[in-house]
Amino acid sequence: MSADESLANELNTFFTRFEVTSSSANANSTNANSATANGTIGTANGACAEPTIEQRPLIITESDVRRVFKRVNTRKAMGPDGICGRVLKACADQLAPVFTDIFNLSLMLGIVPSSFKRSTIVPVPKKPRPSDLNDYRPVALTSVVMKCFEKLVRDFITSSLPASMDPLQFAYCHNRSTDDAIAHLLHTTLTHLDKGRGNYVKMLFVDYSSAFNTSSPPYSLLSWRI
Repeated sequence: MSADESLANELNTFFTRFEVTSSSANANSTNANSATANGTIGTANGACAEPTIEQRPLIITESDVRRVFKRVNTRKAMGPDGICGRVLKACADQLAPVFTDIFNLSLMLGIVPSSFKRSTIVPVPKKPRPSDLNDYRPVALTSVVMKCFEKLVRDFITSSLPASMDPLQFAYCHNRSTDDAIAHLLHTTLTHLDKGRGNYVKMLFVDYSSAFNTSSPPYSLLSWRI
């Protein structure tokens, strides 16, 4: 075995070290929560029972799919399905009807096609001369089609969130970034310090190591509150 193959195997083992524990925890959580608030029971294969019209307000139209396909960044890498953004953008009019049916069927059945869930993991060095496996960041190249699907669902969800969103929420918000968070922190700090000579500021910075990989049910709520 060559040195490159050995490194690839080591990285694969390192990146998937959370999979065994998280998959078993998720399976237990799925079984425990199969009965939803309205009494709907999950099926044996993990799919949800077909929701009623009142429970399924999101219906994707051809114009929605056509719009998101035409806005695809063609310079982004494609996923393991081999469908590149250039094809989706150039053939948006022809492909929109097909994927509209696929997206709506996925929403109706509560099942994401397995080909959409696959990803190619690329290890990206965090520093010029990596010497440890922790010096590599796993970057997942996912299906461009799935990204478009996620954008449509995200737009629908976020359209109903602003009223309940915390005003200090900067992550995953449209037209907000970490720069805004830093600017707000500096403004609040300097304003407080300018009020008097005896004023001071204490700050606590928390960094969760592999937080999204290690937070499993019933602690998965942590992922939604970070």
